[in-house]
Amino acid sequence: QVQLVESGGGLVQAGGSLRLSCAASGRTFSAYRMGWFRQAPGKEREFVASIVWSGGNTYYANSVKGRFTISRDNAKNTMYLQMNSLKPEDTAVYYCAAAIDGPLAYDYWGQGTQVTVSS
Repeated sequence: QVQLVESGGGLVQAGGSLRLSCAASGRTFSAYRMGWFRQAPGKEREFVASIVWSGGNTYYANSVKGRFTISRDNAKNTMYLQMNSLKPEDTAVYYCAAAIDGPLAYDYWGQGTQVTVSS
């Protein structure tokens, strides 16, 4: 079993920054890729960013490109999301996810961390 634990959420003013972390633990951790998703009140969960665990290739939603940076520390089994120039529309619960059993689907999810951006 794999556990994913997010941290780093909070309240920030528009234009500010936050750094989210996602720590993976459990069985020997080896993921195909990991990603960040978010869900705002009344909206469906949406993709934010992902990273290929071994090669480091990154992918971003257009809405966050140029403002958010995804990274990982393989030695610590931890993924990060640096969020700069935050906007009120970035307010959501942010979830990390890992594709471990296969490359196509995220099969492990964290519990989420709240990010609130005030205007």
